[in-house]
Formats: sequence, structure tokens, C-alpha cells
Amino acid sequence: MPVTDSAAEKRLEPLVLVDTVGLTEEEWLSYRRRGIGGSDVAALLGISPWRTARDLYYDKLNVASVEDEESNWVALEMGHLLEPLVAKIFERKTGYKIYQIKKMFQHSKHLWMLADVDYFVELPDGTTAILEIKTTNYNARDNWWLDGEETVPIYYESQGRHYMAVMDVNRCFFCCLYGNNEDETIIREIRRDIAYEEEMVYLEQYFWENHVLTKTPPPYTEDGDLVVESVRRHTGTADRDAAVVTLDFSLTAKLMRYLQLQEEKKRAEAGSKEIEADMQRLKAALIAEMGQSCKAVCQQDGINYTVTYNPVRKTTIDKDNLLRLKLDHPDIYEQYVTVSESRRFSVKVSAGAA
Repeated sequence: MPVTDSAAEKRLEPLVLVDTVGLTEEEWLSYRRRGIGGSDVAALLGISPWRTARDLYYDKLNVASVEDEESNWVALEMGHLLEPLVAKIFERKTGYKIYQIKKMFQHSKHLWMLADVDYFVELPDGTTAILEIKTTNYNARDNWWLDGEETVPIYYESQGRHYMAVMDVNRCFFCCLYGNNEDETIIREIRRDIAYEEEMVYLEQYFWENHVLTKTPPPYTEDGDLVVESVRRHTGTADRDAAVVTLDFSLTAKLMRYLQLQEEKKRAEAGSKEIEADMQRLKAALIAEMGQSCKAVCQQDGINYTVTYNPVRKTTIDKDNLLRLKLDHPDIYEQYVTVSESRRFSVKVSAGAA
């Protein structure tokens, strides 16, 4: 197998779960659900900006695919299409030889640790490294710096460290394209960190054995907005006829803290982001417990509290459907669409006649 290290220390060869050449997307996803992949780790650790550990749990049980829930499908598709180009840019800039192995690997000991690596790098000293390809935009490129220092976003770092553990290699490169030319490319490298790796493996194993295998949903611990979106995806629309939820002691305490912060926010001279973030996190915990129900109750110090989470529905038409209406029924579109007018001021300068 090409993935080797010429150093004196013998590398632990990973196992091959499946050859991915010719697999359909559904087959590939089925194999990926047999363990934890590199792109899963950030959610599991609670550091993903896109999904929660609960989302990952539902994906592994094939209740709801994480991929299907990604809203920005264009960005995902662009990432796939640009991957060979970004890899070529890395090769030209570094002079390193890169290659692919179309296989899904397993850790030699921890069989639930999987790796489907973008590219491998053949280094001048004969050792092997990993190359992960990323794409982003101008606004998000700042995530590759921290306090003026070059860095790898933590949600990508965890992916690279997972792959290094599975493949038993010591270096991982990231090449991220954020513009439309090779100079608008970020190249970063991370080296293996055994202390980080041991903790990561422990948390992955705990998630796999205590949540996935036992079919026990992990608790929500992420930022409030992320939790609320996850709950909406997995519980569905509100049900006014659903049973009233009685909050237990822990959730009652969260409600009391929420009300306390609400009062603190009123007294604050300016809006506090910390207070708002804490309130959203506490509110998300209550919403997660309520699910489809619109009402929850509890009692504290002889006082009854009622929490309502009622739906507010309005009829709208999104941009995609508006375009379909224009294409399929232009007469109706012209009849009901309101056109507003604005004016653009500009000055054009040109040379006068001699």
C-alpha cells in the first residue's frame, strides 16, 4: 500500500473497509454509517458551525441524512467540482507529488474510526502526508487566521487529526481556495498531537458506544441557534394538540436562569452579546424538550410557570417558486407581481469633441 513512512518507527497499516470506485452515493453513505468519519468529528465534539451531535446521531441511525440537511447545496457542489483544481494548485505551489487512493479505510484497532481521504502527499523524505481540499469565499477566509496568526479552523483541524490517527501518519496539509486564481489560496499544515488524539479517540468511542450503538440520543450542548434549527429539522411542525410538557428539576432551573437573564438584559445599558447567547442556549434546551408541543409547565417556590412555543405562520412565495411562476404562468405573474421603482445616480465622463 502506498501509504507508508520510511522513518525507523513502523507505521500501523489501516484496514480497508471498501473500495469506493463505482459506489453509488447511497452505497457510500451506507458504508460511512458503519463508523465515524473525519467530517463527523467536529459535530461530535460540539465545535461544528453547521450541525449538532444530535444531527450526527440521527445520520448514523439513518433517520435523517446530514448531507440532505445542508442548505447551501451550491457551495457543496462547487467544492466537489473544484477539488481537482485546488489539488493541482497545491501540487504546483509545493512541488510535492499527490495521489488518490479510492478506498474507505478503518483504524487498525478502533474499527469505528473511518477515513475517506481526499489526497495523499509523497514527501521528499519518503514519508506520507494527508491533503484535505477546501473551498470558501472572501468573507470566510479570515477563519484561517486567529489573532493575526495562521491557523486551521478548529472544525477542519479535528478532521485532519482524525485522518492522521486512522492512517497513522504525522502530517496533514490543507489547501483552501477562496478566490478565482492560484494566489488566492491558503495552504496550512498541522502535525500530529498525541494528547489531542487520545482525547478525541476517547470521545469518539464514547459517542459510538453510548449513543449510536445503544440508540440513545446525545444531549444538546451546542449554541442556541444551532440547537433550535436541529430541533426544527427533527421534530417537524408544531402540534397544538400535543400533550403539555412538564419540565423536570433541571429544565426548571434553566427556565429560572433564563428569566433572571431576561431581567439583567433589561437593566443593561446596551445589548450584551454574552447575555443574549446564554439566553438563546437556555431557550434552546427548553425548545428541545418541548418538541412539537406548544406548551410546557413547571412550578418553583409555589409559583406556576407556563412556557408557550406557538407557531406563527404566514403565506409567502420564495424566489425559486416565484421564478417558476414567471416561467410557467407569465400572464398570472404579470397580473399579480408588484414592480417597484428606484433610480440610480451616476456620472459618466468622456472626452469632448476637439
